[in-house]
Amino acid sequence: MMSNIPFLNTEQMREVDRAMIEDYHIELIQMMENAGRNLAHLARNRFFNGDPREQQVVVLAGRGGNGGGGLVCARRLRNWGAEVQVFLTHAPEDYSGVAARQLDILQRMGVPVTVAGEGVVLEDTAVLLIDAIIGYSLSGSPRGTAAALIQAANVHPAPILSLDAPSGLDTTTGTIHTPSIQATATMTLALPKEGLQGNEAAVGELYLADISVPPDLYAGPGLELEVGPIFSHDDVIRLW
Repeated sequence: MMSNIPFLNTEQMREVDRAMIEDYHIELIQMMENAGRNLAHLARNRFFNGDPREQQVVVLAGRGGNGGGGLVCARRLRNWGAEVQVFLTHAPEDYSGVAARQLDILQRMGVPVTVAGEGVVLEDTAVLLIDAIIGYSLSGSPRGTAAALIQAANVHPAPILSLDAPSGLDTTTGTIHTPSIQATATMTLALPKEGLQGNEAAVGELYLADISVPPDLYAGPGLELEVGPIFSHDDVIRLW
């Protein structure tokens, strides 16, 4: 663990997102692209030995920013030759904003997209599951199709790579709700979240990815943190 990296709670992460968009004019679509690209890079290097061609990947995507990052990851892996299947928590028309835009791109590419039902069963031939169901906006236990996808993922034999936090884990309190993803690895964004600490069994290997937050942003009045150029050597670093 790099000792100079602070952990953020959910309110602090919301302040990072606000400052990125309002103060620095770094738009959500840019952050989402960075997140999804880095997630795809990690999937390729950690689970596919650098070559995802013909590997079967299932991406589980909610309709928020976390899901949008997962959809970017799906596009990247598809471009690199993986066989990608996407399961959505909601109907495509219920997606909005940048996440809807990412979904539209995938549909134009012909990536198979399925709306999950309560009794969803994931492809048994998949060799990697990407969990992009719920991010730091989790409020209470997952419900409905989000819960169904979490349960289906946990009984699947393939490893699970979670984006930002395992879906079902509260990023501030560390509470593990029922159901909650049991991840093989988690790639968190910008700075690690407080709720990940002490939950190594649920989080798995923890990686931290650059989404292009200027280090000076963290020193602003809403955060007052000293964070240096922690990604000077790589866009994705391993924390544990």
